[in-house]
Amino acid sequence: MKSSRPVSLTLNPFKFSWPFTALASITHRLTGVALFGVLLGALYIMQLALSSPAGFAEAKSLLAETWIKVLVLVVLASLVYHIFAGLKHLLLDFHVGDTYEGAKLGAQISIVLSILVTAALGVWLW
Repeated sequence: MKSSRPVSLTLNPFKFSWPFTALASITHRLTGVALFGVLLGALYIMQLALSSPAGFAEAKSLLAETWIKVLVLVVLASLVYHIFAGLKHLLLDFHVGDTYEGAKLGAQISIVLSILVTAALGVWLW
């Protein structure tokens, strides 16, 4: 006997195929949360650099370490992606790219631009 009841979807991320636009939107939100979390570390380094000439030298030597540069590059990549995805969302408010195809193209463009700008920032940082 076949039931006409609706099928319950499982939202297991390994069984459910998320649309590309949904992944881009979720990543935009996650980068926003991550940038808010990194703010405390950035404020600490800024306070250290502005406290005294010795503090400035300490902050400068801290920022010269390789693992800190990698961390700064990751933060800059998050910031760049968050800005481009935010601009895409602003365009959606004006009904630019609000179809599925337009949203997918906008997500792809924001990711490609983020990669290019992050690569340029990585070259500049090193």
